Amino acid sequence: MDVFGEALKDQFTKPPAETLWVHNSYDEPEEMPVDVYFRGEDEMPELELKALELCKGKVLDVGAGVGSHALILQKRGLNVTGMDISAPAVTIMKQRGLKQAIEGNILTYKEDTYDTLLFMMNGIGLTGSIAGLKAFLKHVKNLVNPGGQLVFDSSDLSYLYQEIPFPLNGYYGEVSFRYEYKSIKGNWFKWVYVDQKTLKEIAQQSGWDAEIIFEDDHDQYLARLTLSK
Repeated sequence: MDVFGEALKDQFTKPPAETLWVHNSYDEPEEMPVDVYFRGEDEMPELELKALELCKGKVLDVGAGVGSHALILQKRGLNVTGMDISAPAVTIMKQRGLKQAIEGNILTYKEDTYDTLLFMMNGIGLTGSIAGLKAFLKHVKNLVNPGGQLVFDSSDLSYLYQEIPFPLNGYYGEVSFRYEYKSIKGNWFKWVYVDQKTLKEIAQQSGWDAEIIFEDDHDQYLARLTLSK
């Protein structure tokens, strides 16, 4: 069952949705307000607004959810497509007025190429691990047009380990999540948060130039990657 998709459907058709819980591998479950996915431009943080300003040309909004960012870009006149792995999310995107929305997994996607690949709300984390991020940066070269870019945000999770030791195995930013909605729990899935130093090292090894565009006060940053010349 698409637990996340069910919460989105309820928020869209009969708000407010019930509580969506996010279980994680490092702490207690956290409540995720579902209405955050339906935000307008005036409700978005500076980091996301700066990311939207960077978008150019033909844009693929990866993990677009219900299309809140893609709709802003469409309104600005950009050729934007929203992609999500959740079928209910894609349906809602279309119902909200997004002209181009597809159900798909960027890790295996090969159908088209773009000038900007946008990943918001830590969306690059879907690569799942440091190894997965390295593999993705090789795969995605075939999806980016000459002069194209990846735009995404991530964060450094080292603050979680101020009072507990770092993991003995694996990178400390590799975590697992699962959603719970109406007492139904989804499957666990892997996610990765990458610190700036590690990102720059991986990017360079993979043939990309990494530029940090913006940092906020919560260890979160906005990055832009372009292919090395």
